[in-house]
Amino acid sequence: MTTGLQEDRAALVTGGTSGIGLATARRLRDDGLRVAVLDLDRPAAREVADAEGFVFIGADLSRREDCARAVPQAVAAVGGLDVLVNNAGFQHIAPIAEFPEDTWDAMLHVMLTAPFLLTRYAWPHLRRSGHGRVVNVASIHAQVASPFKAAYISAKHGVIGLTRTAALEAGEQGFTVNAICPAYVRTPLVENQIADQARTRGISAADVEQTVMLESAAIKRLLEPQDVAALASYVVSRAAWGMTGAVLDLDLGWTAR
Repeated sequence: MTTGLQEDRAALVTGGTSGIGLATARRLRDDGLRVAVLDLDRPAAREVADAEGFVFIGADLSRREDCARAVPQAVAAVGGLDVLVNNAGFQHIAPIAEFPEDTWDAMLHVMLTAPFLLTRYAWPHLRRSGHGRVVNVASIHAQVASPFKAAYISAKHGVIGLTRTAALEAGEQGFTVNAICPAYVRTPLVENQIADQARTRGISAADVEQTVMLESAAIKRLLEPQDVAALASYVVSRAAWGMTGAVLDLDLGWTAR
C-alpha cells in the first residue's frame, strides 16, 4: 500500500542494510521509489543490497571523503535524489570518565557530522526535486538522557538542532526536513544490548526488556523496524508536504510523563 508518493523518485538510505535502515529502504521501494542504500563496504552488506534489488553505496561515514562521494555516486546510480534518510549510527556504552576519545569522535562524525554533510551535498538535488525530503532518524535519546551514553545522546540531540535549522533554510526552496525519534526498536543492535545486559545483570532477556528498556514506557513492547519505516513513508509522502522541522516521537509514551 502506498501513501500517495510522487512516482519516479529516488532515495538514499544510510545504514540501509540492517535494522531500521533496511526496513525503511524496503518500504520506500514498495512505495515505488528507486533506492540506494549506504553502508560499510562489507560482503554481508552487499549481499543484502543485492538480494533486495537496491543499489549499494559502500562508505564509511566517519570519513569526510566518503561522505563527499556518496551523494554523487547515489545520484549517478539511481538517476537523481529526492529523498535522503540519515539513519546510520552505532552505540558504545561507557561512563564519561572512561569513554574512549576516538570512539567519541567516530560516533559524532557518523551520527551528526555525516547527516550535515550528506544534507549539504544533497541540497541542490533536493531543491531541484520539487518534492524533496530529508528524514533524520534520531532517537528518544534526542529528547531525554540516560547514563553511560554520552556520545550517542550528544549526537542525537544535535540532530534535532540540525533538523530544525535545515527545515528553516529549506522551506523556501521547496523541500522538507524532519526527524523521527523512536524508543527502543528490536534491531540487531538492541538485541545485542539485551543479551549483554541479561548476562551482566543475571536476569532474563524478557526481564531486561520490561524492567530496563521499557521501564519509562507506557506501552511495554519494543517497536519493530517496520513501525519506524511506516512513519518515514508518511513523512516523505505528498500528504506530508506541510510538515517540516517536526520532531516526531514514536516513543511508546516515554515522554508523556
